[in-house]
Amino acid sequence: MKKLGFLSFGHWTPSPRSQTQSAADTLLQSIDLAVEAERLGMDGAYFRVHHFAQQLASPFPLLAAVGAKTRKIEIGTAVIDMRYENPHYMVEDAGAADLISGGRLQLGISRGSPEQVIDGWRYFGHRPMKGEDDADMGRRHAEEFLELLRGKGFAQPNPHPMFPNPPGLLRLEPYSAGLRDRIWWGSASNATAEWAAKLGMNMQSSTLKFDETGEPLHIQQAAQIRAYRAAWKEAGHTRTPRISVSRSIFALIDDRDRAYFGRGGQEDDKIGFLDEDTRAIFGRSYTAEPDILIEQLKKDTAIAEADTLLLTIPNQLGVAYNAHVMEAILTTVAPALGWR
Repeated sequence: MKKLGFLSFGHWTPSPRSQTQSAADTLLQSIDLAVEAERLGMDGAYFRVHHFAQQLASPFPLLAAVGAKTRKIEIGTAVIDMRYENPHYMVEDAGAADLISGGRLQLGISRGSPEQVIDGWRYFGHRPMKGEDDADMGRRHAEEFLELLRGKGFAQPNPHPMFPNPPGLLRLEPYSAGLRDRIWWGSASNATAEWAAKLGMNMQSSTLKFDETGEPLHIQQAAQIRAYRAAWKEAGHTRTPRISVSRSIFALIDDRDRAYFGRGGQEDDKIGFLDEDTRAIFGRSYTAEPDILIEQLKKDTAIAEADTLLLTIPNQLGVAYNAHVMEAILTTVAPALGWR
């Protein structure tokens, strides 16, 4: 068995071919898609976070709305860019959304990816400390966030408060027990995977990774996952960690699928540069009839290593078509691979 979720980047554009013409369309359809995914038997509804773009941004209003409309499905992010986040305010938002959902939040966080603007986090009031770069700042924000999620009091109470205080130092509210164990780190390298393991975070690995060995993406990811598990064991954590990978997978079932994806996907990994010094590998897509997909996916060693698979979806094609995409995987591919 493997947990299966969808991952939406939440695009919108005023194009005649787009089912999401506006931010409102994308937000409301994201809620509807999560409801449909739960009905179909999917395990997770995950959303990407971008700033300064016509895509889903600060996620907590959406996560809370999905939590109120669903009952069982996990609700998460992949990922929140911690360079932009105020850890204190984020703890309050996350706690509220988690309580609304009944403890179903699975928050993926990271140091971020290439942006739409230059140093966008500066507009949110953040600056690296002396000796830090922006990646260091993102990791520092993440560590502050993790510590605050423990729910320990740290703030000196006012001796003359407006409302009575509990005894001792005060923590942020609302506090949601167990959320600390449902934080994931989006790792693009083996080193950050090991760092995340030491801090007791679950791990997400996407369709993009730093190219550290020149091998295919799935082989590098499988090695990354093994390095993460070894670091987790060495750190002495008692619970079993969660690990996810993301993939673009489309089963060609009907004429709609063939019209959208029948010309074939990106059948090989691609190499590119995130900046002048960072060589990255971008994972292939899987697009074929179910019997061919099954044989291709059997060879993906990273999927085999992970307990959770996130299926990236073309959200601009609308709720009905994306529900069809998920149902096709659930019924024609997942059983043969032991995912169901």
